Amino acid sequence: MVRPDEAVEALLQEFADLLAITDGDPYKIRAYENAARTIAGYPADVSHLDVESLREIPNIGRSIAEKITEYFTTGRIEALERLREEIPAGVRELVKIPTLGPRRAMVLYTDLGIASVAQLEDAIQSGLLEEQHGFGPKTAANLLHGIELLTQSKGRIPLRDALATAEEIIVHLSAVPACMTCTYAGSLRRMCETVGDVDVLAASTEPEPVMDAFTRLPIVAEVIARGPTKTSVRTATSLQVDLRVVPPASWGAALQYFTGSKEHNIRVREIAVRKGLKLSEYGLFRVDDDSLVVSETEEEVYAKLELAWIPPTLREDRGEIEAARTGRLPRLVTVADIQGDLHTHTDLTDGAATLSEMLAAAQGRGYHYYAVTDHAKNLTMQRMTDEKMLDQRSRLRMLADTTDMELLHGTELNIEPDGEVDWDADFLAGFDLRVASIHSRFGQPRKAMTRRLVRACENPHVNIIGHPTTRRINQRPPVNADFDAVFEAAAATGTALEVNSSPDRLDLPDDLILRARHHGVKFAVNTDAHAVAQLDFLRYGVGTAQRGWLTPDDVINTWPLEKLREFVAAKQERLTPAGVPHRRAPRRT
Repeated sequence: MVRPDEAVEALLQEFADLLAITDGDPYKIRAYENAARTIAGYPADVSHLDVESLREIPNIGRSIAEKITEYFTTGRIEALERLREEIPAGVRELVKIPTLGPRRAMVLYTDLGIASVAQLEDAIQSGLLEEQHGFGPKTAANLLHGIELLTQSKGRIPLRDALATAEEIIVHLSAVPACMTCTYAGSLRRMCETVGDVDVLAASTEPEPVMDAFTRLPIVAEVIARGPTKTSVRTATSLQVDLRVVPPASWGAALQYFTGSKEHNIRVREIAVRKGLKLSEYGLFRVDDDSLVVSETEEEVYAKLELAWIPPTLREDRGEIEAARTGRLPRLVTVADIQGDLHTHTDLTDGAATLSEMLAAAQGRGYHYYAVTDHAKNLTMQRMTDEKMLDQRSRLRMLADTTDMELLHGTELNIEPDGEVDWDADFLAGFDLRVASIHSRFGQPRKAMTRRLVRACENPHVNIIGHPTTRRINQRPPVNADFDAVFEAAAATGTALEVNSSPDRLDLPDDLILRARHHGVKFAVNTDAHAVAQLDFLRYGVGTAQRGWLTPDDVINTWPLEKLREFVAAKQERLTPAGVPHRRAPRRT
């Protein structure tokens, strides 16, 4: 079920996109984008707030506040409806193509009459698009790739949205007396970055009451099918959810079977067959007499196959079977291992919460240390200055005695097209920690993009490369770079690569984490939080890190602060040219 704040976020972002299509006021567009981001990170339910209360939220002016209250009062925003009528639905669909912006979508409609993704694809294939000024062969190729990404993403929703739906269902079903236990399975339990549908598993000796409760949930818009052990529904957001109810004695076998992946289960079943056994959702049975061997727990099922229990995030047939057989499964990093967040923002730049609010929230999570890394000055839209950054550092020092956490003053630098970053070496040396990320010019050629990232790794003051591929799931493709060359540079220079926990990013993705780990890279699992509520994103980053087989030793923000400081200092000492003065970061901010 879409939460009120998420619904408002989507509407405000749509308003901004439609304004961009109609060539609206850039400041107004920016205002709606900022408001959408702020509401997304707001910790309370905004549906209960009046106009004046909404205006107390950063980035929410009177006009936007009135639109929010209008939505919760009437179920619609009249100004948004007028914009929707002004812009054809096909053009709005074009905007969803990751490599096509709002204004260019409108150009395609007004100049070529293209009003759908299918028409755009036809125009590219026929060569018509290349005849249009500003749409050459390279642009056409990028658009085809964008259409491919859009097609692949249809029907799949981000991990966060699927998890929110599943957890809401589990809360309701767990309250049913007949339900003995309940959880989610499938790709969601494996923490895949997107989910096609949600699998929920329940144990009960009385399936009917559980099925009844499931079909009556408020989020259910349609019952697709109902049977004695499986019921499928579609939610109001068009997500399919399948509920399977099994006998309590079969719980472990069912959980293993419905967690998958398909490839993992095939390998497990092959092992069973070689032992004269067969595995199903009801248990592990002997083939010769169909007698039950084990079924109650996953651990028992794997043990009878002479395998250690395999964490769900590893079940992708990427070597976990062999590791389980030979005792080489890693001790995966967990949320509890994370000692501090090394990439966060405040309202000094594009965050929605104050420095004090973010620190209090981090303290509440039990962190041992915490880094504030607001954007640097080359990202001009954030209006950062040297004076603002130094003032924040002073404030952080003053707050240091009010918390048990060690406070680190950092920044998120911009990796420019040539690989340079904001500020000179002397100014950069004053920070405790520096994250460097790409925020523009995503379409650079492969060789240039590779060099850009490698040069950033070679900078003695850059400690972490933030969201390295720059991708946004279902929205923007990754940059084109030789990532193995980047991984080599990161390992050689002592530069950590980020596993960005934002559910829109999850960057590095798990497949690249596996490759980077092979090169000896270290990682930082950060939230990139722009609001208090976004500190909870950590669970998604940790899930992605687990899928990449990362252990606490691989992740620098599981380390004690002293070891983290040594990691930062070691790079600076190793890469700073002889005779070039530099100062070490202060022991305490």
